[in-house]
Amino acid sequence: MGSARFYLWLVVIVAAIAGSTSSAAELPKKSDFAVIAYFSDNGSEAEKYPLEKLTHIIFSFVHLQGNRLAVDNARDDSTIQHLVFLKKKYPRLKVMLSLGGWGGCEPCSEVFSSAQGRNEFVQSAKELLVKYHADGIDLDWEYPVIEGYPGHKYSLEDKQNFTALVRELRNAFGDKYELSFAAGGFVEYLQKSIEWEKVAPLVNYINLMSYDLVNGYSKVTGHHTALSFSQDQKESVRTAVEFLDFLKVPLNKIAIGAAFYARVWENVDDKNNGLYQSGSFKDFVEYKNFETYFAENEGFHEYFDRTTEAYYRYSPTKKLFATFDNAESIKLKTKYALKNKLGGIMFWQLGGDKYEDGLLDAIDDAINETANH
Repeated sequence: MGSARFYLWLVVIVAAIAGSTSSAAELPKKSDFAVIAYFSDNGSEAEKYPLEKLTHIIFSFVHLQGNRLAVDNARDDSTIQHLVFLKKKYPRLKVMLSLGGWGGCEPCSEVFSSAQGRNEFVQSAKELLVKYHADGIDLDWEYPVIEGYPGHKYSLEDKQNFTALVRELRNAFGDKYELSFAAGGFVEYLQKSIEWEKVAPLVNYINLMSYDLVNGYSKVTGHHTALSFSQDQKESVRTAVEFLDFLKVPLNKIAIGAAFYARVWENVDDKNNGLYQSGSFKDFVEYKNFETYFAENEGFHEYFDRTTEAYYRYSPTKKLFATFDNAESIKLKTKYALKNKLGGIMFWQLGGDKYEDGLLDAIDDAINETANH
């Protein structure tokens, strides 16, 4: 299906299913709503955050060594042990290990193409969970079937091989361990990469990467983590969720993604406050550094796009454009997830947050506001 045809079709199905995804008679209980943090810093850093507001923390990343899943170095080993130790203080917290990440799954297509490769991976994954007393595995393969990191192999067979991998992991894990995967939040991935009807029943969560929807390769600015779509902004949280709902993927398995960082473009003309203009990617800015990077003396002004429900900033003096989540957009996403009975919200990554009054706090505030409404 071509992209233009898809979006025309999407408008039709959105209207058709709006009632089913916007009129929740009974909101999920707080205990049923997952708050999932990817985490790539060291273990002692995690303690500085309000971990009681999380249900899951996903260590990022472990990688393939041959056909086996392995921890890369002593630092990562220490971090995983530290995170698992923190479960004593936060008993509801689940600690998971994520395979791959952007640039971290180069051999995945080849390894998972054979029964032997999948079998060795599954056994090693289970051995790691036993060794660390962790709670599950997350698969962040970017991407099956379609091009991801430049130069990484991909093939049409990846789609069926991913299904086989998930099935074999579930068979080995039973109900003892959780299984999730990081899913691309953009239409090409949603259409081509996954056998949704076969995979969805086998996983606990689909962590929808509804960020980087306008990525560092783009020569035109836009919202990288928009909640809603528009004529100019096709990719969004709603685009992905409503597509998956149309395919009958259980909504209570979808955790929508939020970004604890901004993407910045340079050489952006002062038209439409820099939105949907030509430019080139310049910077990745963590939320904890927003106040410094986007200081008023740097010439930035903040804007809210009501159609896409997304915030952005533009500096006409420096011709810089920034797209991001902030506390307000995070609350909108969280309340959207709760209203539509989604499984939860996830984000990349905890180490980018502020220790106090951060975006994790905003998620928790939105949960509590919804529960008390």
